[in-house]
Amino acid sequence: MASVAEQMGPVVQAFLGADPPVRIECWDGSGLGPPSSPATLAIRSAQALRRLVWAPNELGLGRAYVAGELDIDGDVYAALSLRDVMAAEDDSLTMGMTAKGWLHAVGTARALGVLGPPPPPPPEEARLHGPRHSKARDAAAIAHHYDISNDFYRLVLGPTMTYSCAYFTADDTGLDDAQSAKYELICRKLGLRAGMRLLDVGCGWGGMVMHAAEHYGVRAIGVTISERQAELGRKRVAERGLEGKAEVRLQDYRDVDDGPFDAISSIGMFEHVGIDQMRVYLEQLRDLLTPTGRLLNH
Repeated sequence: MASVAEQMGPVVQAFLGADPPVRIECWDGSGLGPPSSPATLAIRSAQALRRLVWAPNELGLGRAYVAGELDIDGDVYAALSLRDVMAAEDDSLTMGMTAKGWLHAVGTARALGVLGPPPPPPPEEARLHGPRHSKARDAAAIAHHYDISNDFYRLVLGPTMTYSCAYFTADDTGLDDAQSAKYELICRKLGLRAGMRLLDVGCGWGGMVMHAAEHYGVRAIGVTISERQAELGRKRVAERGLEGKAEVRLQDYRDVDDGPFDAISSIGMFEHVGIDQMRVYLEQLRDLLTPTGRLLNH
C-alpha cells in the first residue's frame, strides 16, 4: 500500500504548483519535500489535512497547529514560506487543476480519511458574535487576546511591556533599548514639543504616552479597549509620577470626542481596524487633529 506521502505528493504539487518548499513528514513516518530543508512540517493526523481542506489558507494551518495536529521543527521562518504560498488568492492555488486533477484529489482525500464535515475549531479560538468590527465585537476580540494576564505579557515583552516592533540601531541593541528608541523616533517624527496634546490610539500598556510625556512635556492620552492593559497602564503612569501628564483610558477610538490633538500616533493597531472600518478610522483621526497636526500610522 502506498504511503501517505506518496498519495499526497501529486495533490500537493497540483495545489502549490511546485514541490513543497519545506520538508513534510506524515503521521505514518513517510515524507515529501527536500530532506535538507531547514524546517520540517510534521502532520500528526489526517485531522490536520481535513482542516486544510475546509480552510486551505492561514486559518486552516493555524487551527491545526493550535490543536496539536501539526507541528514545526527547525527554522520557523522557513516553515512559514509554506504559509505564504497558501495565503495567496484561492484561485491561484487551484487554477491549474483540471477535472481529472480534482477527481484524483478527492480520491486521495477519501483514501486518507480526510473527507468529512469540518472539524470544530480548537477550544482556544475565540467565539465572537455580532457584526464584524462593531464596538462590542472588537472589545470581545481584544479581551480574548490581551486580557489573559499582564504577567504573561511581561514574560514575553519584558519591562517595557511594548507589543509592537522595536527599532534596532545596532546589532548589540537590547530589546528594551530598541523599544525606547522606537518611541523616541516616533516622537521626533511627530515633531512633539512641550505643551502639545498627543493621542495614542491602541496604546497598549501606555509605553508611548509615558515616553512622550516624560521626555517631551506633552499632555499624552492613550486609548485601549483592553481592561487589563488600561488597568496596568494607569498603574505604570502613577508609578512614574506622570499623573496629570499622561493618561490611559479604557475607550474605543471611535468614542474619543475631546480633540483637537496636535499629534496622533497609532502603532501596530491599524490591522485591528478592518477593511470596512478604514474610512471611519481615518476620518475620525483626521477630525481629531488640528489643521496642522501630524498623524503617524504604523
